[in-house]
Amino acid sequence: MNVLNFVQAFFSDGAHWHGYDGIPTRFAEHVGYSLEALVFAAVIALPVGLLTGHFGRGGNALALIATAGRALPSFGLLVLMFIWIGLGLLPVMIPLVLLAVPPILVTTYEAIRSVDPSPVDAARGMGMSEARVLFQVEVPVALPLILSGLRTAAIQIVSTATIAAYVSLGGLGRYIMDGLYQRNYEKVVGGATLVAGLALVTLAVFWAVSRLAVSPGVRRSG
Repeated sequence: MNVLNFVQAFFSDGAHWHGYDGIPTRFAEHVGYSLEALVFAAVIALPVGLLTGHFGRGGNALALIATAGRALPSFGLLVLMFIWIGLGLLPVMIPLVLLAVPPILVTTYEAIRSVDPSPVDAARGMGMSEARVLFQVEVPVALPLILSGLRTAAIQIVSTATIAAYVSLGGLGRYIMDGLYQRNYEKVVGGATLVAGLALVTLAVFWAVSRLAVSPGVRRSG
């Protein structure tokens, strides 16, 4: 059988559409893990990226952190956290969050630093506080690039959240893990297809958010 036949066989099997191991359940679990990791990463990285970008300090430190974060092997870190902490969601969240922090952090910093200094200086000259300058002048202009960092992090999380299956959790990685163990390649290919589909959905969601949140003038100038 070729890959397309495996895909057709997986999705046409009614047993895969209901129950605790059904596609809706596994899909919801995977989305839940991904959203939770993305929120945690954004809460950590966005404030640091915004402040360091606004004040223009810490760029070298952020580059070092980003390089170190990208060098960490997610699966190896998962195994280490599992040995240290045990079963549960926390050993999965730690590598996913550490994977997502660098692109959000660095892209947010670069987005704020790339804002034209003229309107920023004008806002300060009008007596605006630093917080108002950041959120009313810099962030609206930098928003497309900030969203691109969040989008990159989200795609990486969605693709990597399959590791949850290795510590007996759910998600779409369950199909890949179980399929390999059972030598059921319909499950393996089906699970991989679902992960790829979710990544495409994530891209579409961020495109829609960008259309809604970014002002038309900023989009045209970009």
